[in-house]
Amino acid sequence: MVFFNRIKKETTEKKVPESVKAEYDEIMNLFKRCDVNKDGKLSKEEVKAGFRRLQSRFPAFRATRAFKMADKDGDGYITEAELDKLVTYALQCYQGDIKLRLLI
Repeated sequence: MVFFNRIKKETTEKKVPESVKAEYDEIMNLFKRCDVNKDGKLSKEEVKAGFRRLQSRFPAFRATRAFKMADKDGDGYITEAELDKLVTYALQCYQGDIKLRLLI
């Protein structure tokens, strides 16, 4: 007899390695602050503003690439559920360089 209720349920929270946890949290907060109209989702202009704050040389390009990776439902906005993929993309773009970019 198999007891299916004993199977561990997957958590929806992504486990972030401790080495990048602080940077992950900073970028997450940065993009949340970019939601200027407080509707709980990020438009392309708001994401572009976030990449400007990260001092990207090409914020429009970064925003377009981020939307291709993060906007899974294709509605033109990055929701709270999709924000993790946006932050992961930003971390890949600026590995180990986040603190310096945010200081200036």
